[in-house]
Amino acid sequence: MVLLAQALYVKRKTPRLPGAAGPTEGLLPGDGDPFRLAVLGESTVDGVGAADHGESLTGCLARELARDGRAVRWQAVGRTGANARVARTELVPLLRPADLVVIALGVNDTIELRTGPAYRRDLLRLVLDVRRRLGPVDVLLAGVPPMSRFPALPRPLRDVLSARSTALDNAAASLGRLPGVRHLPMDPALLDPAAFASDRFHPGPAGYARWAGTLAQAVLG
Repeated sequence: MVLLAQALYVKRKTPRLPGAAGPTEGLLPGDGDPFRLAVLGESTVDGVGAADHGESLTGCLARELARDGRAVRWQAVGRTGANARVARTELVPLLRPADLVVIALGVNDTIELRTGPAYRRDLLRLVLDVRRRLGPVDVLLAGVPPMSRFPALPRPLRDVLSARSTALDNAAASLGRLPGVRHLPMDPALLDPAAFASDRFHPGPAGYARWAGTLAQAVLG
């Protein structure tokens, strides 16, 4: 009963921020043929907490990948509230051809108390669907954010969701053994309170920039 009461309280008191405004795709000019980046996922890909997609995860990651002067064509395919099953049915059909697909999911599956094995199965099916649509594209699985660091969550609800998010991230990590698939766990240090948006649940622009920096390091090696 305590957990249910806390969940209802958080849902009622947490401000509902909109997704990022503006175009969900763009081109950063540079040398050579553009590197084609697609980012698929939940509210973080929808850009909640950012004014526009230039400040969101996708825009920040595109800029990081363009630092060496190459052109980058980017696409953000996100939906607030999406879990891995929704991503398969509603977001994969929106993907344009890409050289890399970054998948950022897990918070909604955590809130829904999805089990690790079930989440792994959903995520595997999602990767297969992405490749059915785009061919043998490289996939980077962004780690499930450690919900122990979310300021909006009170205890003991935070502890329960923290354990579940860890279980789901471990399940996602097991897919990193597949050819062309990498998993990058999120460093908890990225989630200091100053990195969050006003709802204390989603990243703000600083949080997105820091997250994108770690993802870019994994991509660029």
